[in-house]
Amino acid sequence: MTRWSPQPAPDEPDGLILFDGVCIFCSRWVRFVINRDTEKRFRFLPIQSEAGQALAVRYGIDPEAPQTNAVVLNGRIHFKSDAALTVLGALPGMMAFRGLKVVPRLLRNPVYDLIARNRYAIFGRTDACMIPSPEDRKRFL
Repeated sequence: MTRWSPQPAPDEPDGLILFDGVCIFCSRWVRFVINRDTEKRFRFLPIQSEAGQALAVRYGIDPEAPQTNAVVLNGRIHFKSDAALTVLGALPGMMAFRGLKVVPRLLRNPVYDLIARNRYAIFGRTDACMIPSPEDRKRFL
């Protein structure tokens, strides 16, 4: 098992997505999920929050320089490309993305890492975390 392999996370809230709240790309990812998550299965936690930092540290993510997002689903926490594909595979109409998990992490994660390493340069960053709409606010921890 590698550092970024899925791990047991039985005490974490199911459907929780940990994300970089000042990353514009990451905030767009959250908006993408919100718009497609008709069952409202997912909730969101910016890594810049106290709870987000604590969760990150528990699973070996540096809160000052996060190199991955994470998702807790069915008692396991997923990182990097596994996290993205796990979320996509759980959204209506996106189940085909589950099939990409047959591609080894050894090939998937370098692509993820390239985007993650350059996300601020390519997409930008903000000084503050995104502010959800009043109706979506209850989905943020």
